[in-house]
Amino acid sequence: MDAVETFNSLPAVRLEEDLLACCAAPSWGAEIVAKRPYRERSGIVTAADHAARRLSWPDVLTALSAHPRIGERATGGSTEAGWSRGEQSTAAGTADDASRAALVEVNRAYEEKFGHVFLIFASGRTQAEILAAARARLGNDEAAERAIVAGELRKIALRRLERVLDAL
Repeated sequence: MDAVETFNSLPAVRLEEDLLACCAAPSWGAEIVAKRPYRERSGIVTAADHAARRLSWPDVLTALSAHPRIGERATGGSTEAGWSRGEQSTAAGTADDASRAALVEVNRAYEEKFGHVFLIFASGRTQAEILAAARARLGNDEAAERAIVAGELRKIALRRLERVLDAL
């Protein structure tokens, strides 16, 4: 059985658990599950992309609650925590004490301004790149930042969905 057939045949409850590890907004996973069966992998990814683009701001905030601050190591043994540690590993590996302190400060300033964690698709980015992006995004107004956050969440969710599909 290939990944698409497995995806289509999994019990909804089990599949929704896997999808929650990709994006902690339950409506995202529920929408993907509801559109089964899929004919091909690209159909699953397209449905996930469309579902992510339709998330309401409260859904985005729900999903953000599952993400650690950038630069902080996710704890626990969940799939999501493991992915988060891996996604931030390049940045964490390049951090010196001054960079870590700067990231703590920019996280504080960002959360004070926007009321939620700074979210960025961290895979493959250095600590310096992440820090520069965080500082730049502090200049955004709330509407612009919400659009960026939703886009970063979508990229993370789709990358994680690819991992789920690869594991099936």
